[in-house]
Amino acid sequence: MSQTVLISGPPGCGKTTWILNRIQSHRGPSGFLRLVGYPDEGLLQARDGGIDLAWLQDQCPGLLDLADPDQALAPRPANLLALIELPQFQPPADSGLAGLDRRAIPQLEALHLSPDEHLHFGRDDLLPRQDTLDFSSLQALERNLAGSVWDPASLSSFWFELVNGAYGDVYRAKALMNLPDGRAFFCNWMVSREGSQFLPLQTTASPDGRPQHLSRLVVQGKDLDPAAIEVTLADCLLSDALLELEQARLRQQEAPSHPSPAA
Repeated sequence: MSQTVLISGPPGCGKTTWILNRIQSHRGPSGFLRLVGYPDEGLLQARDGGIDLAWLQDQCPGLLDLADPDQALAPRPANLLALIELPQFQPPADSGLAGLDRRAIPQLEALHLSPDEHLHFGRDDLLPRQDTLDFSSLQALERNLAGSVWDPASLSSFWFELVNGAYGDVYRAKALMNLPDGRAFFCNWMVSREGSQFLPLQTTASPDGRPQHLSRLVVQGKDLDPAAIEVTLADCLLSDALLELEQARLRQQEAPSHPSPAA
């Protein structure tokens, strides 16, 4: 039996992690949609630019992108679990489907989606509460890093500085970052947690030029300093010449060695 569940909650409460666990435990096809959310006064929503979808599709091959109009027109597979993520700062006044933000309904209808269930972090006991925070003000910063490759040591330094206040009071940060050896990482941090997550993607690229997959940085907080972040990014991202130098060394290490012919 197919099911469509809408999950809402504030930044960093664990929506995507909960959705990943549901997909991995479901014996059947799954699909995902992330709605943009609606800003309340003084609270800016951050457009994730596809980070959540890219991470989930890497971890769950075959996951359907329910934002694709072709998926809306195609027959849905049997036993489909459709999971919809909606950033929402304040708990709805009503429980269940009655609490669904009415502004989301036209977009859902356009994609032929009708939730059977609505769960909100901070309201429903089925969801964890430890990372559900109340925000009085919030800024958002988004940076498209498509094709960018990080110096590994610089990435560690930048992320440490970012979450420890060097560029403003950061509450939430997530990113997809590329390294010269073809690996990519989902970087995730929330002020209510201890430490950051650096989770490797299963999909890797060959160390030969700039990767084609999604790379992006999203930060939410207060008194953010975008100019300082831009300066640091310029120092941390590899130029074409440095990238080729590093990748040439990696390719040389991977090249099979051939024994000398016998005399």
